[in-house]
Formats: sequence, structure tokens, C-alpha cells
Amino acid sequence: MINDTIAGVSTAVGNSGISVIRMSGSDSVSIADKIFKGKKKVKEQESHTIQYGKIISPETNEVIDEVLLTKMVAPRTYTREDVIEISSHGGYSIARSILDLLYRMGARPAEPGEFTKRAFLNGRIDLSQAEAVMDIIQARTDRVSKVAVRQLEGSLSNKISNIRERIINILSHIEVNLDYPEYDDEEVSASMAESETIQILDELDKLIDSFNFGKLLREGMEVVIAGRPNVGKSSLMNRLSRKNRSIVTDIPGTTRDIIEEYINIKGIPVKLVDTAGVREAEDKVEKIGVERTIKALEGADLVIMISDISEPLGQEDQTILSKIKEYNKPYIMVFNKTDLIEEERRLEEIKRENPKALYLSVTEDKGVEELEDAIVKYATENNQDIDNQVLVTNARHENHLRRAKSFLESVLTSVRNNMTLDIIALDLKASLEELGSITGDHADEDVVNAIFSRFCIGK
Repeated sequence: MINDTIAGVSTAVGNSGISVIRMSGSDSVSIADKIFKGKKKVKEQESHTIQYGKIISPETNEVIDEVLLTKMVAPRTYTREDVIEISSHGGYSIARSILDLLYRMGARPAEPGEFTKRAFLNGRIDLSQAEAVMDIIQARTDRVSKVAVRQLEGSLSNKISNIRERIINILSHIEVNLDYPEYDDEEVSASMAESETIQILDELDKLIDSFNFGKLLREGMEVVIAGRPNVGKSSLMNRLSRKNRSIVTDIPGTTRDIIEEYINIKGIPVKLVDTAGVREAEDKVEKIGVERTIKALEGADLVIMISDISEPLGQEDQTILSKIKEYNKPYIMVFNKTDLIEEERRLEEIKRENPKALYLSVTEDKGVEELEDAIVKYATENNQDIDNQVLVTNARHENHLRRAKSFLESVLTSVRNNMTLDIIALDLKASLEELGSITGDHADEDVVNAIFSRFCIGK
């Protein structure tokens, strides 16, 4: 049981309409009564109600602010402890003054993520749900936030819990056989372990397979725009990002460095990267830009290979394409400046020669939406039911799932090699611990502390 009382500002620092100061712990109500003056004492206020009043320093009788005070009594609170939230006027000074007063009255400063950590330690949420809280805060698109909310509601936890229960059921049969061999048959227990383990492995494979797309949603997909100089890379960057992030001129080699922008393409978070054109560099600075372009290609999840449709593919285009293929990167071939092709017949000939390519005129805003659709299609390929399926979005979770799978594969090997039940039981218990590490049932204390240290103070 955690005995001390913590306090912190739960809203962002800076000028705002209000600031919310949160306090959690057994002394929250008594501390609030020392500084808050309303129609009722805080201890007499009903739970889950709001009261208007003033924060007054008991040391000087100075009125610090007019506030709204929310009282929530355990266990029906975020932390399952008594919680007080004070909504004051926004700004750094007022919030700081109220916090300092709470500290002097007996609370201590909350550590990063400590409110959510207490919710975990007090059993209101498990570890994967706690991590979902941070995913909600950091979500860049509605689709990402929906996945995180589902995880907070327990979609992954419930799935893991169901799998663990099935493993425990296998173990219980084996333990009965080991303790009371006269009441059970070893072959029956081994056969049951094999059939159940095969089904569980299938469930784990589905979760592991969902990670690539889950990671994409959580962290974003890196899309690199590549091409030789003056083919419209920067114009495309500006059009997709709806910002004038890149300088656009008729002079080849204008972009000398990597320009990045996070954007939302139909619910998919994308880190868009505009690169320098690849050619024989004319000066030292441009040469460095070309080197960075090659490095960006190596780290890309998807490449938009853009070329000028009014000119044939040249050596520079071939150099970029060879690099894309060398790094085994998926790419979308895009021909820009279709507005320069006056003859419709000639345009149709080019399209027949390159049927898988996309055709754009960024200056006339033609074909850009088709490119966006192609990016989304690539991102969501083989994930047709993404709004309903359980997605693994966290690398820590995926690592434990893979380790659990490895132990269960050892179970199958042991059964098929007629190993004794106690050997099989060891691998089953190991897989159980790996799955428990996801939800926090078997999580190492250092891992738990590291997870919550990434949270903001006040959450």
C-alpha cells in the first residue's frame, strides 16, 4: 500500500484558460481542507462533485486564486486512492503557487507517470493498459487514438488473459498427472498439451503478425520522396503536407538537406521526407545532401520515386532506382508534370509503357489524391479488419510474444519427442511468465519504472 500523497499539474505548462492540479493519496482531503475555503469543508463534500471556492494560504491568509475543486473518494478514482483536482486559472504562476502550497501542507511532488503508476499498482489497470495511456496522449491521428483507446479498454489484456488461462489449464492437467499419476494418463495429458498448444500458437502468430501495422500506426510510416533535381519533389512535399516546407524554384539542386514533416494521410501517420536530388554534385554542400538522400532511402518504409514525364528516364533516375532495389525498399513510381504533355495520345502511350506508375501534375493538383490512396493502400495491405482486430503496437509486447511462442514451440518438440511431463511443464511456465510480463503479472520492477518514467508529470 502506498501511504504518501502526491501532487502535480496535469495540464500543459504555459498560458491557458485553466490549469488542473491533481492530488492523490490518503491525505488528499485533509490537505485540501487546509487551503480551500468553500461553502463546505472538503471532507463534508460528496464524492464526485465539484465545489466553487478560494485557495487561501493558511500561513498569510492571502487569497491565491478562485477555483473549482473536484473531490473523488477511493476506490472509484483513476488511482483507486482519494483524489482531489483543483481547476485554477491558467498560467505558470498561479499553478506553481498552489502546488508549492500543497507541498508545504504535506503532499510531495509527483514523479513522471506516477498517477498512472499508482493506478497500475493498485490494480485498476494492467501494464499494457498503462502504456496505452501514453499512446493516447501521443497519438497523431484519430485511427491511432482509437487503437490506443481499445487497448486501454482491455482489448489486448483480455486476449493475453484468455491465452494465459488456456496455458494454465494445460498445466493443471499436467500437475495432476505428476502429483497423482494413478488418476490420469500421461499420454492423454501430453496429447492434450499438443493440441491446445497448436491452437495457442496460432493465436500468438496473429498477434505477432499484427505488429508491423501496429508499429506503423503508433510510430508512423517513413515515406521518402526521391528523384533527380527539379522533378517536383519539393512541390509534392508542400502539397502533401499542406505547408510551404520546401523551397521551390526552377534551379536544380535547391534542396541541399533532408526536410521532414509529420502528416496525417487518411488516418495513417506519415513522416514525410523531402530529399536532395541525386546527381553528380557540383559543390561540397550539395554532395553532403546527396549522401543524406542515400541514407534516407536506406531507412525508408516506402519510397515515392518521382520523375519528370516530359523527359526520358536518365542515368540519375536509374541510380536512384538501383539504390531502392539494393535496399529492397517498396516504392511507388510517380511521373510528374503531366501538364507539359500537350498530346493526349502521347500521354496514353507513356501510361501503357508504365502501367503500374502514377501520373501527377502537382502544379494543377491532379493525381495527388490517387497517390495518397496508394500510400494508404500500402500501409493497410493485409490488414482489412484493422478497426476490429487486436493490434500489437508496442515493441516490448511483441518481444514477449515472440519469446512465449518460442517456449510453446519447445513444448511441441518435447511432446513429439516423448519427453517427460515435468520438462513440458517448465516450458509452459516460461511462456506463462513471458505473457505475464506484457500485462505486468511478471514484470520486472526496473521495466515498470522505465515505462512510467517516459510519462509526463501529472499523468
